[in-house]
Amino acid sequence: MEYKTKAMKVLYLLLFIKISSFSFAQNNKYFRQLRYNHVSPYVHIVGTLPIDSNIASETSHYFFKYDKSNRLTEIINHHYHTEKVHPLASLGVYKVVFNYEDGKETSTFYDPNNNRVTNDRGVYKEVYLVAENGLRKQLNFYDLDNKPMESNWEITEYQWQQSRKYIIERRYNLKGNPVTVSPYFKFGNTGILLDQNGAPRGHYNLDATLEVTENEDGLASYQDTYDEIGNHIKYSYHNKMDALTMNQWNFAVGEKKYDTLGNFIALTLLDDMENLIITREINSNVSIKTSAIASREDSLEIKKQSLGYLLALQQLKPELMDAVLNDRLNKITIDYDRKEKKQYGIATSKKQMIKYAQSWNKSGTKFPLNPKNELEILDIYNRIATVKLVSDNWVEYLQLIKLDSKWEIMNIIWQYRDIGMYRE
Repeated sequence: MEYKTKAMKVLYLLLFIKISSFSFAQNNKYFRQLRYNHVSPYVHIVGTLPIDSNIASETSHYFFKYDKSNRLTEIINHHYHTEKVHPLASLGVYKVVFNYEDGKETSTFYDPNNNRVTNDRGVYKEVYLVAENGLRKQLNFYDLDNKPMESNWEITEYQWQQSRKYIIERRYNLKGNPVTVSPYFKFGNTGILLDQNGAPRGHYNLDATLEVTENEDGLASYQDTYDEIGNHIKYSYHNKMDALTMNQWNFAVGEKKYDTLGNFIALTLLDDMENLIITREINSNVSIKTSAIASREDSLEIKKQSLGYLLALQQLKPELMDAVLNDRLNKITIDYDRKEKKQYGIATSKKQMIKYAQSWNKSGTKFPLNPKNELEILDIYNRIATVKLVSDNWVEYLQLIKLDSKWEIMNIIWQYRDIGMYRE
């Protein structure tokens, strides 16, 4: 009987450990996306489109870690898609670590080597003050020395106050002066409305008496709509009568389209009468358009420009040198420092190359009577190309770039064809 009791205790213990481990593992979650937020850091970071670890191992994602109280403790950023993201909606770092103590929530930011870095707001640490009811009431930014600092929007402190209708938000710089919601959007004191999922529903410009008022562009609010899986599908701008109003970018409504994986793929802009202005695709590496094979015209132009570089030297044609080189040319050759007893790369500018084309071969003896100018195009991809040039004197690799429909030489690395010219 005693043996059975001990066995049962061991069984219960193992079962408890297994259940506890399972529960803890379940608290760690993978998400394809973060919920979009262009309103306020008051809005909590939320992952959308959950996936399992097997899918996460093969795709872009965020990894959320939680403690036993189900509080977020870390976000690991494995999201590599490149669509433009709002600073309030993105992390801009590899890892965010969250700590909780004495009515504070602290976020610090790290790169893949575990070095402290700034986030997309340009700050090293964010400290939220939290009321007893769990609501955020203040946010302050700090540098690496734990001193107050301003974000890239010149904000060092957010303050939030609950009213009957809104979450009232005020922002201040290091001098204690009020700051607008962002450098490009002039709302002062604001009132925030959240939906039942904690997503922003409306953001209102308020006067000193906390009444809705219009800013200098005639705007009093912008309002947001999210679908059932957390995609931000619509945003619109309104006057104080809640009528649609054109913003400073000359549209009133933005409607966003997503693919099945939650990637933002298209934006439609409407005017204040909800008439179509434009629909455009959103570029990212989710879906890319690759280059076709280079055209014959491109190949001929690349050959012409590359050979023009040699001909300009051989035939004393500075105007040709000017035409084939990009203004930011970087030409590098191998040189030797006798004092340091080491080799190094030395740069030559476009200005110097034009000067060489004026006089370097003035004697006509720098090249044979019939110079050897061999050219091979190594690769062309859309607007960039690599070329190998072999002449009597040199072996050179040229990189060309196509700007405003014209191919120009951007970079050159070269060495003497006679390798005996170099110290081994």
